[in-house]
Amino acid sequence: MTTTAVLPSGTPGPLTDRTVIGENLSLPLFRTLSGVLAGHPYLKVVVDRVEDTWHLLDTAVHPFHVNYIATRVLGMELAELDSCLDAFNASVYMDPERRFLLGVLSLHTDEDAEGRERPFLVLETTEADTMHGRLLEEFYTFVRHRVDGRLPLLLKPANHGQEHELAAISDVRVPRILGHQLFGNRTRTPLNPGDAVGRLRYFRTLEEYTAAADGLGWSDIVAMPCLPDDVPRVAGFLNTSPGTPLSHTNVLASGWGIPNAIVRDLERMVDADVLDGAWVRYRVQDDEITLVPLTHAPTLDAPAWHQQRIRMEPPLLEDVPALWLHRLRRADRDRYGTKAANLGELHHVLDSRTADLTAFYGQPRPPRADLYGHLAARLGAKDATGAELRSLAADFVAGVIAAPHGIALPFALQHRFLTSSPAVQQGLGKLKMALELDAVDALDAVCLHLQQLIRNTPMPEDVSRQITSALPGGPDTGSRLVVRSSSNAEDLPGFSAAGVYDSVTTVHGADELLDAVRQVWASLLSPRSVRLRHQAGISLDDTYMGVIIQEYVPADLGGVLVTCNPTRREDFRNVYLNCSPGSPETVVDGTTLPLQYLYNTVEGGGRTVALGSSGRDLPVGTRDKLARLALTGRLLQSHFSETDVDHPLDIEWLMTDQGDFRLVQIRPYAL
Repeated sequence: MTTTAVLPSGTPGPLTDRTVIGENLSLPLFRTLSGVLAGHPYLKVVVDRVEDTWHLLDTAVHPFHVNYIATRVLGMELAELDSCLDAFNASVYMDPERRFLLGVLSLHTDEDAEGRERPFLVLETTEADTMHGRLLEEFYTFVRHRVDGRLPLLLKPANHGQEHELAAISDVRVPRILGHQLFGNRTRTPLNPGDAVGRLRYFRTLEEYTAAADGLGWSDIVAMPCLPDDVPRVAGFLNTSPGTPLSHTNVLASGWGIPNAIVRDLERMVDADVLDGAWVRYRVQDDEITLVPLTHAPTLDAPAWHQQRIRMEPPLLEDVPALWLHRLRRADRDRYGTKAANLGELHHVLDSRTADLTAFYGQPRPPRADLYGHLAARLGAKDATGAELRSLAADFVAGVIAAPHGIALPFALQHRFLTSSPAVQQGLGKLKMALELDAVDALDAVCLHLQQLIRNTPMPEDVSRQITSALPGGPDTGSRLVVRSSSNAEDLPGFSAAGVYDSVTTVHGADELLDAVRQVWASLLSPRSVRLRHQAGISLDDTYMGVIIQEYVPADLGGVLVTCNPTRREDFRNVYLNCSPGSPETVVDGTTLPLQYLYNTVEGGGRTVALGSSGRDLPVGTRDKLARLALTGRLLQSHFSETDVDHPLDIEWLMTDQGDFRLVQIRPYAL
């Protein structure tokens, strides 16, 4: 094969460019031209419908389809392409009569009935491509006729729209595979990128982990089927069972900046290389996960977080009343806690509609000056700009979600309760002494004793009266209540505290309400929460707990979304969304493996990543609603990310039996 690219104009390309035009594709040629993406060899393909030929791009030379088409086929300069990039993209990805069909061929393997490895190819377009059914069939047929017939070829729809278009086409004419079928059983899946050197501790069962948990330290890499939420701060995580980037443990991994991945063949690797207890270098990247044994124990410096000090505003403990959430603003976090203050701010955003929710789209995305045009298209008003666009965004968000109603209890109530009990005060004194002396062995016992004291100490009458009288009609109306934590020591830059504090979701009557409030207060002093805050330099004296009391809202669907792609941080287009029937807690605590989706909030469209425990996808109408929720989350990012509109949000939500969305929590996503 020549190393000269044969271009339509007959002009030879660079000698290093092995791009081929018009040749049939064999497996050796594929391997020559391909790169590697997510662990699989892949090759970029351009079909020219006018010339009735195709271009097999050398991935090392041509990383972008549109650059190749513009400069090598149409003779444009890059500067000219950059000046009209969005219009050019629309012409090749969205025009129903387009000249070019763009896609990627990737090489995969499975096993035949005898257990022999069998290679097969998968053809797909980019996620933003709006090919209708006829074009998808034409694209597949063109490639099928030019690929080695011994290689099976499947078409993978790149988004829900393409799935819908293919539904009307026989899978005999166009054999296909869905994304969750192709990647749902991947042996290795990155969850949080990072690099660590440490000692691998492999536990086959939760019982093995529990027996060894007290001996785990900052230089350990913990591996087991599914890590528990109370895992201590260590060097890295490894899961051998399926999981999601939005689980509590991965939120912790993200906040702590440690690698985390699913490695389903870890047991084989551990047994083959005797890795349990060995020192290893563990690296998680977007497209690769490596675990390399070291020949000797390294000399390690203490991790940076040993010197980490989280800056926190001092709590305000003056006597303020319990308030409805809609009366709070973001500045009230020092009196009622971050969670309550953010929900109050959400009420303000929805009610006033004065916040600028378009700022994320105003950021430069070179070579684009901004993404306002894309936002206008998503909102159905292609020519809207300025104040009109901001108004449309505010109306859109208010039409998709509602903020939850509820009562916020201030720090002052907890302070009055704690100071009312000499026994609790004595226990707090012992805990402070243990922290000052770094008495690790005594810490757990002191914390557990304090928690028991708090849960069983009677409340002063004025405190209990203020709590029980805060709700209209009192707590004895028969309604089911939910009691949630709202500390000032959570949702902070560098300290998320995801899953650290308690919530109580089944509360009836005054006695259960007071018990639930004490339980939430007590969770501030659990051994794990005390240890994590101490490691981050957060003083016990500065840490207080507010409480949110809400009426329970039945949910048909609940989940979490983050306004980024957690495994590809440079991706500014996609929002990652997890959900399962019922409460969002089942998603974040890992009791249910959720459905997982990515929604493109720039060009539009969405795709299913995994079906989770349910084994079946949601109806089309529900997925369309989730797309609107994803765009809403992106718009809220403009306001709630404060000084950096590129910083993503972590949003818990539920969909009621009426089909509308309520946001339960909104906070910065720990990067």
